Amino acid sequence: MMYVAPANTDLLLSQAQKEDLYSKLIEQLNKDFALANEPVDFETVLSPINLKLGLQEKIYTLIQHKFAEYLNLLYITDVPEKEIKALNGGDIAELSEQVAFLILKREWQKVWFRNRY
Repeated sequence: MMYVAPANTDLLLSQAQKEDLYSKLIEQLNKDFALANEPVDFETVLSPINLKLGLQEKIYTLIQHKFAEYLNLLYITDVPEKEIKALNGGDIAELSEQVAFLILKREWQKVWFRNRY
């Protein structure tokens, strides 16, 4: 089975739940944020909407107040630089939503592959 990235955050979280990998996705997020010295403590029972909003809020705060840590987080989570550069940074709220999706997409890819192989 080939990996196909979901088109948006809601589809991604829904797919993670369907495949019983939602809690693993949250664990991966918590792990990579901790590695970036920006710990988040998302509960594995957190609803997808609260995870999505919590992640967007964290990214927003990093962009606004801790830009070096934000860049480090992108490096740790291994989000492709070209995908970040393709985003429009005009509206920080919108940007944090898009970046949250890119981070989730990358984390989901790691969890999905680890589960498959």
